Amino acid sequence: MLDISSRERVHVETLPTTQNDMGVCDAFEQFAPAGKPDAMNAPHPPKVAGIDSTVPAPAHTVAPVATGTSPAAPANPQNTPGVLLQDRLAGWVSDLTTLHELTEHLARTSSLDEALRELLRAGAALVGARRGLVVLEPADGRGPDTTIGLGLARADLGHIETIPRSAVPYGRILDGLPGADDGIAVPDLLAENGLDPRHREVAARLGYAASYTLPLAPETAAGTDAPQTAEAARRLGAAVWLYDEPAEPSERQRHLVGLYARYAAEHLARLLELERTRASMATMSEELLPSRLPRIPGVQLAARHRASPDGGGDWYDALPLPDATLGLAVGSVTGAGPSAVAAMGRLRASLRAYAVLEGEDPVAVLSDLELLLRLTEPARSATALFGYCEPALRRVTLAGAGHSPPLLLGERRTEFVETSVSAPLGMLACWEAPSVEVHAEPGETVLLYTDGLLHHTGDPTDRAFARLHAAAAGVPQALRRDPGAIADHILRTVLPEGAQTTDATEDVVLLAARFE
Repeated sequence: MLDISSRERVHVETLPTTQNDMGVCDAFEQFAPAGKPDAMNAPHPPKVAGIDSTVPAPAHTVAPVATGTSPAAPANPQNTPGVLLQDRLAGWVSDLTTLHELTEHLARTSSLDEALRELLRAGAALVGARRGLVVLEPADGRGPDTTIGLGLARADLGHIETIPRSAVPYGRILDGLPGADDGIAVPDLLAENGLDPRHREVAARLGYAASYTLPLAPETAAGTDAPQTAEAARRLGAAVWLYDEPAEPSERQRHLVGLYARYAAEHLARLLELERTRASMATMSEELLPSRLPRIPGVQLAARHRASPDGGGDWYDALPLPDATLGLAVGSVTGAGPSAVAAMGRLRASLRAYAVLEGEDPVAVLSDLELLLRLTEPARSATALFGYCEPALRRVTLAGAGHSPPLLLGERRTEFVETSVSAPLGMLACWEAPSVEVHAEPGETVLLYTDGLLHHTGDPTDRAFARLHAAAAGVPQALRRDPGAIADHILRTVLPEGAQTTDATEDVVLLAARFE
């Protein structure tokens, strides 16, 4: 049990059921003096009726007065019922404060990986261990499956995973074997009869001599009396804490870590569903985008897409057209989530059809797309940029609707393409804007991108554009022959935390076309 001052203030509404589980009011019945109670100090019996009195007392609580004490023995002020009651209540307040602080830390975690690491850290403090691991393996088989360690390197986790599953306590829990719901303590691992040889070897290599394992399972709707099969079906995984010397948690420590694990399992279940939803959104978004880019003589293509956790509506496309020409497009639909992703898929499919029919006139393509958007999805707007690319002439005819200008980069110049200012699709009764032509030199690259790349910088618009320009101008000469390497360099340079955008609210799309 952590040593936290009993004078710290505890919020009464936090963990409301924990007080009953811990038997906070049990001390009133045990230490209430016989006879007429003092008017100021006597407890009020009706308020403590029905509380479970079997919960162990805090470890630092003074033992109760022996019943066989002689009346003639001198009274010890430290053993009076009032002092004993005060000490026991101080212990419970300390425990509640500890749980309150640890659960607050856990509640602040917003990702599954972060929550698992916080669970290991807090559990190690509660049971007095230094190392541990958590094995996430949901019983429904939908994943994700992962193992995270505390004080254990990746190689150490690899050694532990070589132990036969049936020879480790967490394997019994994950397999749903009976008798593991209350935790499994192995106080002296090397003294266990029938210990698996591989388990003995790994324990000696890593230097742990005891363990304590708890299942991670949210409570079922029916509570703790639900059938065991229902509880096993909701099991998320198991947490293991390792001791350097033979040891096991006390009864009080088990009770505290059990309360914490129950709360942690509920929090992990919520984060797990969120993680699955995000993975599904990313998969659906990727499936709606081109699985591969076309190969057209005279031009090299590369694309990068970083989906936001909520699922954004950014897209890109590269469509082969007649006479060895190419249609290039990037765009973004307003909103986020499944509806935005679905709208993006419909808009991209429509743009492909219009590009086949009127690809030589990018303005006509976007005009048709604007009319379709206004008729079929009046509540949405979108930005788009479409270019009719002629690789043999190294020429791109561009039309944009509320979109950021392309970037042209080469050995002699790095500049934004001057495009006309226009409104996004769906904003005006009739959209139209003039097109522009871009003539590239051999070895130059035209970079199309969505606004998410600028918004991810967190800078004002002018500074974001300057940051993008500087990143493009700073591409090393060794990378300029590969459009994919150019896109990766710009992502690493422009985004504050590199190319990863897991905490962002918008997609990022880059489409690079390098002319030979």
